[in-house]
Amino acid sequence: MSKKIVFFGSGPVAEKSLIFLTKYLNVELVITKSSPNTKHNKIIDLATKINLPVEIINDSQHLINLINRSKLSAKLAILIDYGVIIPQQVIDYFPDGIINSHFSILPDLRGPDPITYSILSGQLETGVSLMKVVEKLDEGPLLAWQTLKLNYQETAEELTDKLISLSNELIKKNIINNDWTNFKFFNQTITKKPISYSHKLKKIDGQLNFNLSAEVLERQIRAFSVWPKSFTTIKNIPITIIKATIINETGPIGKLFIHNHQLAIYCHKQALLIEQLKPAGKNQMTSTDFLNGYKKIITD
Repeated sequence: MSKKIVFFGSGPVAEKSLIFLTKYLNVELVITKSSPNTKHNKIIDLATKINLPVEIINDSQHLINLINRSKLSAKLAILIDYGVIIPQQVIDYFPDGIINSHFSILPDLRGPDPITYSILSGQLETGVSLMKVVEKLDEGPLLAWQTLKLNYQETAEELTDKLISLSNELIKKNIINNDWTNFKFFNQTITKKPISYSHKLKKIDGQLNFNLSAEVLERQIRAFSVWPKSFTTIKNIPITIIKATIINETGPIGKLFIHNHQLAIYCHKQALLIEQLKPAGKNQMTSTDFLNGYKKIITD
């Protein structure tokens, strides 16, 4: 395990990727950022558990300061789900570059949340791109890429797991088993994908709008399954919709009805059949169980 890297990462995707990387590479330093809620993340717990040095860096200037004082010997860095802009001074520090595993086929879905947006936009396929980091966000040349067909049933969690596995395969083939001095990079235009962007989601984005079609809302429910969730209010009861399917029924937009003993809601086009939901303060349940517990929900 002579190959040495620095690892940048902060989210749950980064944690699973770091576990994989430590099997094959010598991780000289882990650089992560604190969570606004817990002041740390699972990366810190993992690094502590397996005795990897770890630094918490939340902004670009402190990142420059760290690199300048650390005297790192690693010639390559790998970045996965870090969430801090990497300044040119830090990029230049690593002779073999910084490689980012980005979960889309670039230049499609640049930005912070490509997994969510690939589901939300109803794409036929997504994938993973290994990109050389440059100062401009997600505009660097590609080391490797591979597509993944979507089945229109994946939740964000399920698609994330598939893409982590694909990312690990690409990293093993193109980085772990490769001579870093022989990296060959390609302009992003080689994928023939359009330039598009994902954006950081806000909690309010999860509010279901039944003026949209059932098809769009069903995708939203799957895409937002991790965060911000998909929610509405039913007779003053806050509800998170966990799973829904599309049924070919038409009626007044937003009106509740019962279909095959399950709760359903008319949308602008077709209707959503609610299979799993979670009322505020309650456990997740089927909509049939919800109707049994709230018998007047339709009749009131």
